[in-house]
Amino acid sequence: MGFGGPPAHVALLRKLVVEDRRWLAASQFEQAIAATNLLPGPASTQLAIYCAWRLRGGRGALAGGLAFIAPGLVAIVGLSALFLAGSPPAWLRGAGLGAGAAVAAVALRAGLTLMAPIWRRTQPAARARTLLYALLTGAAAALTGPWLVLVLLGCGLLELALRGLAGATGGGELRLHAWPALLLGAAAMGGIGDLAWTAFKVGALAFGGGFVIVPLMQGDAVSVYHWMSHSRFLDAVALGQVTPGPVTQTVAAVGYAAAGVPGALLAALVAFSPSFAFVLLGASHFDRLAANPRMGAFLAGAAPAAAGAILGSAIPLAGAISETWQYPLLAAAGVALLGLRWGVVRTLLLAGAAGTVAALMGAPIPA
Repeated sequence: MGFGGPPAHVALLRKLVVEDRRWLAASQFEQAIAATNLLPGPASTQLAIYCAWRLRGGRGALAGGLAFIAPGLVAIVGLSALFLAGSPPAWLRGAGLGAGAAVAAVALRAGLTLMAPIWRRTQPAARARTLLYALLTGAAAALTGPWLVLVLLGCGLLELALRGLAGATGGGELRLHAWPALLLGAAAMGGIGDLAWTAFKVGALAFGGGFVIVPLMQGDAVSVYHWMSHSRFLDAVALGQVTPGPVTQTVAAVGYAAAGVPGALLAALVAFSPSFAFVLLGASHFDRLAANPRMGAFLAGAAPAAAGAILGSAIPLAGAISETWQYPLLAAAGVALLGLRWGVVRTLLLAGAAGTVAALMGAPIPA
């Protein structure tokens, strides 16, 4: 039922866990939101895993997390088989092209939505740095997709250094230093290792979640490994938006393009494993994590960088449009999302319907 991304997920979890079943107190739920927002990867997924951990420990975390992820994963793998495999009929390709045309507008709205509260709570003296971080990652998202994560991490570390906290010590950090080494080794294998490395970056290194991962995936899937074309990548992002659950599940569509159903399942497994690890290994430290000044300082740099990356991702997403008739759909989606404040799912479905009509009327449809 979690259509609409993290805000919808958090609202549903709050109603079910705090208000209806009273498994967590409101204060505990708020602390969990604060802690999971400090972690890389899909925050709403980590929040669901944490709520289940509070109720039934490690077994609860595994059961609750898998139940949160599975419906959307099944949906996106099924839709990937329709849209990304072989040569789908023209009307279906038209639907994909129509929805894909609107994706850049979705990214623009997501970035502005994330940036607005960050800007409001930033002290005037620090706003110049906040703007710089957003501009740096916006440029990186537009120009250097695969390397975006390094720029994003660099912004967090720079803010940490500027605040004089880089050498401080604090309790409760999640020490998972073996993960990057293991996945770097996998990346050296090529093939499946490349897919695992891409999925790992999506799940473990992308602060801000959601659309922050889009330019990273686009660079790897289209430009580096050539698993899919630009237009098919737009299809994949649209599928990640119209299915329930976290946007991170877009990585399953990329995995499907790379290696079919096994690739989709592998990509999802690797991308979501860090979220389970963060909770299972660090949930008992979440209270200290949320109060840790080092994490707060890092997030002060990484959060506006994440928003800038999402805004910057709109440029390559718009550049991936291949047919002239798609541009009016992009403009209409921009008006619907930014002016009329329509929901993302509604906008993408209508854009997909418009694409189907265009295809049936003879508009050019690339293979």
